[in-house]
Amino acid sequence: MTSMSRARVARRIAAGAAYGGGGIGLAGAAAVGLLLAEVRLARRHVGNGTSNHVPNADGRYGRLYATPGEAPLRLTLLGDSTAAGQGVHRAGQTPGALLASGLAAVAERQVEFRNVALPGARSDDLDRQVALVLADPALAPDVCVIMIGANDVTNRMPPTRSVRHLSSAVRRLRTAGAEVVVGTCPDLGTIEPVQQPLRWLARRASRQLAAAQTIGVVEQGGRTVSLGDLLGPEFAANPRELFGPDNYHPSAEGYATAAMAVLPTVCAALGLWPAEEERPDVTRREGFLPVARAAAEAASEAGTEVTAAMPTGPKGPWALLKRRRRRRVPEPDRTPVTPSTPRSRIHINEPPG
Repeated sequence: MTSMSRARVARRIAAGAAYGGGGIGLAGAAAVGLLLAEVRLARRHVGNGTSNHVPNADGRYGRLYATPGEAPLRLTLLGDSTAAGQGVHRAGQTPGALLASGLAAVAERQVEFRNVALPGARSDDLDRQVALVLADPALAPDVCVIMIGANDVTNRMPPTRSVRHLSSAVRRLRTAGAEVVVGTCPDLGTIEPVQQPLRWLARRASRQLAAAQTIGVVEQGGRTVSLGDLLGPEFAANPRELFGPDNYHPSAEGYATAAMAVLPTVCAALGLWPAEEERPDVTRREGFLPVARAAAEAASEAGTEVTAAMPTGPKGPWALLKRRRRRRVPEPDRTPVTPSTPRSRIHINEPPG
């Protein structure tokens, strides 16, 4: 499917979400039925070699940056098993711990991290998760990262409904004063037990949802980062390295790859990136595009950020598409993270090449 075709589908899904329309088939009802049958077979293998245990990474990071009287930045993760960090055994290997450590190093400030993500969650669980996050106004986060969408596809949630719940979550968090970064639906066409031609259908469904998610998020003032290709070519080329033992959830290396892609956008949302980094770089094919086209292009390329730009243009709302340079995020120390566990200082370096 071309980026223009994906843009048209994404616009239809996002419009249906905004105006209460019914479900629009991601890959056709019959194709989705076949996909689900294959995924059910794949699930017999998922979970072999791992447990449902998710390491608790909640706590304070960057203790060496503590300054008397300065409150820590508050970072919260919402979403499904990928946000929770299912598939690894140590707190320091989870995406939340990696993001919190990286953010502390960039900001040179302590970060208070909380994770309310739930393994198996679909987008309709975001209503509950947001309520938890906003229950105490005094503890409202400065920035939230949401990773959601895979379970929506495999459980046949209508994409318009999926986007509607995600858009509502972003709107509530933004109204509360939090910046929001969404890691869009990963590429389900890379799950090893799913065979062709259903891998192609899974990839198509995933990318269509990711593009529609981007439109909904950007319209509510959030930013998105494509996880599709991060869980795509890299994972497919190195399944033993980048997939965990269940062949479904990322390994520690896989989560580190995702964290490297999301961290620059989290920092940019908080105004921590240099001003020159915020200008479009034509050599990296960055620029202003109609939001649907930007969403479609982002769904096909790992780590691509989309954020709101001009509210109107020749073809409706426009967005800024950026391909930020990833920052290498060294894994935090392997000890469990708790409020009483000191964190060691880390450094963020440009990757080679």
